Amino acid sequence: MTPVPETPDLYGAFPRLSEAQLAELSPHGERRAVSLGDVLFREGEPTTEFIVVLSGKVAMVEGHGSGPDEKTIAVQGPGRFLGELSLLTGQAAFLTAVVQEPGEVLAVPAEEVRALVAHDQALGDLILRAYLTRRSLLIGLGTGFRIIGSRYSADCKRLREFAARNRVPHRWIDLEEDEEANALLRELRIPAADTPVVIWRGDKVLRSPTVAELAKAIGLPAPVPGDGVCDLVIVGAGPAGLAAAVYGASEGLTTVVLDAVATGGQASTSSRIENYLGFPSGISGAELAERAVIQARKFGAALTVPAEATGLQPDDGFYSVLVEDGNTIKGHALIIATGARYRKLDVPELEKYEGSGVYYAATPFELRMCSDSPVVIVGGGNSAGQAALYLARNASSVRVLVRGDDVRASMSHYLADELDRTPGIEIMLNTEVRQLIGDGTLTGVRVHNRRTGKSLEIATRAMFVFIGADPHTKWLEGAVPLDDRGFVITGQRTTWNALLPLETDHMGVFAVGDVRSGSVKRVASAVGEGAMAVRLVYERFTTTENRQRRR
Repeated sequence: MTPVPETPDLYGAFPRLSEAQLAELSPHGERRAVSLGDVLFREGEPTTEFIVVLSGKVAMVEGHGSGPDEKTIAVQGPGRFLGELSLLTGQAAFLTAVVQEPGEVLAVPAEEVRALVAHDQALGDLILRAYLTRRSLLIGLGTGFRIIGSRYSADCKRLREFAARNRVPHRWIDLEEDEEANALLRELRIPAADTPVVIWRGDKVLRSPTVAELAKAIGLPAPVPGDGVCDLVIVGAGPAGLAAAVYGASEGLTTVVLDAVATGGQASTSSRIENYLGFPSGISGAELAERAVIQARKFGAALTVPAEATGLQPDDGFYSVLVEDGNTIKGHALIIATGARYRKLDVPELEKYEGSGVYYAATPFELRMCSDSPVVIVGGGNSAGQAALYLARNASSVRVLVRGDDVRASMSHYLADELDRTPGIEIMLNTEVRQLIGDGTLTGVRVHNRRTGKSLEIATRAMFVFIGADPHTKWLEGAVPLDDRGFVITGQRTTWNALLPLETDHMGVFAVGDVRSGSVKRVASAVGEGAMAVRLVYERFTTTENRQRRR
């Protein structure tokens, strides 16, 4: 391996630990001499140690041992630490650490580091910021596993959505447009009919994998069934569910969190949330979710993604949540935080273009696809406004289509003002989409002005839809009361008791966040309800125990 200089720290991804921080870590780890070519951890395997370079250099390599495909991503020198977010989340490593210059390292067990981070805010913030930035860099570079498939394939779309929503480094190779796709398939002797295909670690090939199979391959934990009953089951890992997980686990409740797709919920698709308390410069929904996941795991909450709840059953004093793969998770109390999913436009052939021109999230994945191209956003709420500001970085122009005649009627004023000040963004009021244009890949949309009656064709290869959401409550039909729009009803009086706030008609079953009837559809209120629900769980059990004693 040809030596290369240490990678400069341009984005805060590769900071150096201070002498005081090294002294704090040293008693918890082991000093090891390392030689040229030593592998400290491998791509595709769990990382169990936090490694600090004391002397020498270590290269972070993608495709180690693959010959011409091997690529050095970064080189770390003395005082720097290795790894990225995988160390904290339990995923497999996405790079291989190879010693480039002999020296010495300090290896600290990951569990010890997590404990230290919890008690040393400065050290914790330094490591977390670096790991979050490194994850973003890996995503931007397209490292990790490769997904080969057709843009028209529903299975391929599910894999890509799972990877993007969970911020897992990966690269999609388009069967229709990328010449590399067919060359790879020929090399692997895999017919196009067997796609999507996932290539992981260079030699591991998954043919038409399910999302669960992909999650298992990259080290995400699967649901753990058993006869035991945990204290609290939380279904849904958006802001409300994650807040409940943090507060529940920190109060000593054995807490299990399930989510069908990704942590963060709809908030994870927001490019920047600027009105959330404590983040004056804003924070992306994905970063907020990643921080919350690490915090919940620090207190001992068990988070499982993907794990889709399919039913709810009362079961002899506790509740059983049925999971899609046949497992059952049991809990004394349940918090429903499954949120809502974006509505779809009522236009012909919409499904034909989903994933190949029609999108419901604005993440780094979509941002790369909009480079120097015109973008259309449908919707007049905060999600639409945040997406417009985010996509305007790369797009040649952004048009925001709003059905009403005043965007400030549905969007926060600070966002509407920011849209007005940003060049390249045009708000088109009283406008709705009537037709999608293309041959399987979107090339334009035909819109209609409801006030003037005029129609217009807009050229675009990317339309983003943010027109409200419907509750994700199909799995609850017949189990708890729902209102006429499908949201969970809470807080009503029953024949057996006056319910606590947020409680359904089942004792100990609560609903929080967007899924709850009458909730305020904002991140801050969802977080507040999640935290409040844990306090009400305690109150419900305390009240019930006292009543039983009096009897």
